[in-house]
Amino acid sequence: MKTKSLLSTASLALVIAAFSASAQAQIAIGHLADYSGGTSDVGTPYGQAVADTFAWVNKNGGIGGKQVSVDTNDYSYQVPKAIALYKKWSAPDSKVAAIMGWGTADTEALTGFLAQDKIPDLSGSYAAALTDPEGTSGKAKPAPYNFFYGPSYSDSLRAMLIWAAEDWKAKGKPGKPKFVHMGANHPYPNAPKAAGEAMAQELGFEVLPPLVFALAPGDYSAQCLSLKSSGANYAYLGNTAASNISVMKACKTAGAEVQFLGNVWGMDENAAKTAGDAADGVIFPLRTAVSWGGDAPGMKTVMEISKISDPTGKVYRPVHYVAGVCSALYMKEALDWAAKNGGATGDNVVKGFYQKKDWVPAGMEGVCAPSTWTDKDHRGTLKVELYRTKISGATDGDLNDLMAKGTIKLEKVKTVELPRKPELLGW
Repeated sequence: MKTKSLLSTASLALVIAAFSASAQAQIAIGHLADYSGGTSDVGTPYGQAVADTFAWVNKNGGIGGKQVSVDTNDYSYQVPKAIALYKKWSAPDSKVAAIMGWGTADTEALTGFLAQDKIPDLSGSYAAALTDPEGTSGKAKPAPYNFFYGPSYSDSLRAMLIWAAEDWKAKGKPGKPKFVHMGANHPYPNAPKAAGEAMAQELGFEVLPPLVFALAPGDYSAQCLSLKSSGANYAYLGNTAASNISVMKACKTAGAEVQFLGNVWGMDENAAKTAGDAADGVIFPLRTAVSWGGDAPGMKTVMEISKISDPTGKVYRPVHYVAGVCSALYMKEALDWAAKNGGATGDNVVKGFYQKKDWVPAGMEGVCAPSTWTDKDHRGTLKVELYRTKISGATDGDLNDLMAKGTIKLEKVKTVELPRKPELLGW
């Protein structure tokens, strides 16, 4: 009886040791996703892309032979929930190597803690305040552990305003064009507001008082009547697509003739389908060199990753999914470098982001836009690719068919390469 008991104890000890070794053999990362909150319309495809990409990485050998343990949480776009999750991820006994983050309010709230705890965060927020690692510009607090893939909200808006000034001139319109910033009174839509209004003034626009509308879809007839009576010619939509759709539809009904400029989360193929002809002609920035199914070698990798959650390969993935794959693969390669150079610790992962210039993740050629991060400047790119939505008929039916027939098109209109001005860092 005693021998049997000793064997049982020894077996249990071996199981515990094996479990402990297995836990140590994994690289832990936290993943904040919005699948049910105020930005879930775009958070869902992006979050799915991040989850699919790391599942695909694990299927293909992981990182340095270790599996990546991804703790995905739907935090419903609520800052207190994000902070509670961060406390778990930064605890000494379960500290993550990195975080795939999401919103502006929560990312900015965590910036100081990330630096203190040395945990890098590649967010879905492109707020310019996250781009100044040393805080040298004086426009934002230091954000040495914050990264994102794509141009900042501010730089995207600057590029759209450059396009708008040229558009106004090309149309031979008299007087000054009028610009208005629209969106919720919230850190995300407000992130590029001051930068955009300053650029608009510099380019000769008359800047109108901002128009506020909530992040949730609703009846925005009043805002559209105000927009119409203001005589605005160009309006920046700072919210995600769901509430922007409500505005575009209401403004079409109100007869407000305005050129909408969408932020990077403000327009996509699903939004174009839902809004129909109200979305025709919206200008917005695309983070990737091509959209779903585009002609690029790297699209093969994107299609493989997509099959993780869609084995049929038939689901159409919007622009946010493709950008999410790029974001996750930048993090994967930074983790890769860290694992080979002293281990996947936060400090090493940050160094991993600084190793390459004009960096495109392996297998993503022609899809991810070349990016460069340095320890002085976290503006990964200053090149902004501007696209226009074209709607040429009824948008009922399957999105794959609508895109294949060209009923919905994303047309490239201009590439704007902004100068890397030190005074615009963090703003």
